[in-house]
Amino acid sequence: MNAAPPIRSRRPLLVTGGAGFIGSNLADALAREGNDVLVLDALARPGVEANLDWLRRRHPARISTMIADIRDANAVKEAVRDAAAVFHLAGQVAVTTSLAEPQEDFDVNLCGTFRILDAMRRRGGGVPMVFASTNKVYGDLADLAMESVEERYVPIDATVRETGIGEARPLDLHTPYGCSKGAADQYVLDFDRSFGVPAVVLRMSCIYGQRQMGTEDQGWVAHFLIRALQGEPLSIFGDGYQVRDLLHVQNAVEAYVKAWQRIGTARGRAYNLGGGPGNAVSLRQVIAAIENLLGRSIETRYSAWRAGDQRYYVSDTRAARTVLGLHEPMPWRIGLASLAGWLERERGLRMSTAGAEP
Repeated sequence: MNAAPPIRSRRPLLVTGGAGFIGSNLADALAREGNDVLVLDALARPGVEANLDWLRRRHPARISTMIADIRDANAVKEAVRDAAAVFHLAGQVAVTTSLAEPQEDFDVNLCGTFRILDAMRRRGGGVPMVFASTNKVYGDLADLAMESVEERYVPIDATVRETGIGEARPLDLHTPYGCSKGAADQYVLDFDRSFGVPAVVLRMSCIYGQRQMGTEDQGWVAHFLIRALQGEPLSIFGDGYQVRDLLHVQNAVEAYVKAWQRIGTARGRAYNLGGGPGNAVSLRQVIAAIENLLGRSIETRYSAWRAGDQRYYVSDTRAARTVLGLHEPMPWRIGLASLAGWLERERGLRMSTAGAEP
């Protein structure tokens, strides 16, 4: 993961949401470096049991589990009690779910995060936290003037076009999901400031890669590949010109580990984490790349924009790369092909010829 010798902890590292997509990849990386890892997960998301089984098979002596909800104060207290560090990735992850069940979203993302922070405060000892936040804390970015160029939106502002969205961008919380994650994001930073809980916030853009159970509501890169491999049509909300910066999960895991390793210099700040301008791509461009991988066209259906949708979001990653010492991100086309290969091998999907042109 990096050239320097890995840091190993004598006490377990806690990964909340450790059976999820990013969490399982992170837990695997930490265990491979010789750390004991406690995975705390409610197993609420369909399919994550397979990730947990995979971790247990790979690291039977390193991985321990606590099947519990972060809303359970007693479970949280027990999980935090002996932890050397907390990687907090558990949460409600979909904007659509937050609109349908705002109370659930609030309880999990904000109250659950507070319970973890308060358990860390009460325990004392300066246990660090690395928190999974989101680019949605910046709202829909409707004030950014855009133009359409070659089937993608790009900012008219040359600086934003060159560097992406930086951490100085004011928070603008849209949808219950944006509110719950944004409020939790601020609580994490304030517990560093007010109570001395060393903390780093990573505001993630579009993370993709192996072990992702992509759905229409969250994890769209994997979802697109799964549907395409099964020969099923894709649904696009909006016109497909919306742009995201894709970051492969191995690069995201590197950021979480480096944030922990460099907590002394990185703490007390939020960092935007994504693929950056070099991996900025529209939905239409991703679909075209999948069609190229499959050697056939994909049926695509378009619907109205959804609440809080950003026409453009690309992370300014300069702060994260400088402070955390991150490597260059994987080029998105290489990562996409890698994910397609994993889905074929591990999920039993095949390059379907359904709908192929003659």
